[in-house]
Amino acid sequence: MTIILTNDDGIDAEGIWSLQQATELVFGTKGAIAAPVREYSGCGHQVTTHVPIAISQRDEHTYAIDGSPADCVRVAIAHLYSDVKLVLSGINHGGNMGVDVYMSGTVAAVREAAFHNIPAIAISHYRDRRREFDWTWAAETSARVIKQLLEIQLPPQSYWNVNLPHLEVEDLGKSPEIVFCEKSSQPLPLGFKVDGDRVTYAGRYNLRDRAPNTDVDVCFSGKISVTQMGV
Repeated sequence: MTIILTNDDGIDAEGIWSLQQATELVFGTKGAIAAPVREYSGCGHQVTTHVPIAISQRDEHTYAIDGSPADCVRVAIAHLYSDVKLVLSGINHGGNMGVDVYMSGTVAAVREAAFHNIPAIAISHYRDRRREFDWTWAAETSARVIKQLLEIQLPPQSYWNVNLPHLEVEDLGKSPEIVFCEKSSQPLPLGFKVDGDRVTYAGRYNLRDRAPNTDVDVCFSGKISVTQMGV
């Protein structure tokens, strides 16, 4: 069984190596990496159809692909491997909750897998910028979530979207509750910093709407949000 790992932060991002550690904990194998050669954060479901996509093989099962996360999945399942049974995307350096799923390259990768009826899980790690990520904790926590989700039969063309909370250092020894919830339907806060004739997005992610029982509220409350999505 081939497990494909990808992301939108780029093949050299710490999150994908943490995800590989998680797959080793779950399956005893690291999984095959097919990830973008550079960062594609916020690219949505962008695909490349009119120019060649360069592929650089770094080792037996690690490919740096000059394309979007969705491109990486398409190349992996149609060109690199013939027996892909699971696609995992992440661990994203930042949350992908609510309307984020429409902009996220991380989520687009697993949506692409779902198009082809391949089980898939997107995992993101909400970031509180006052502290650093603990990628070992993220790998161990992701492994626990992956194990639980693989026991659940998904409907055709469906996938999971997971968001890990950013806990205080003293809380990292705990196992946050896994909560199945709906995605928030509210937009991100809008705000722009003006510099002459240019504006830079300055909305504050941590101030977004926290309707009860939505992924935003669950994750911001220190729990693991899990949302079932469909294409």
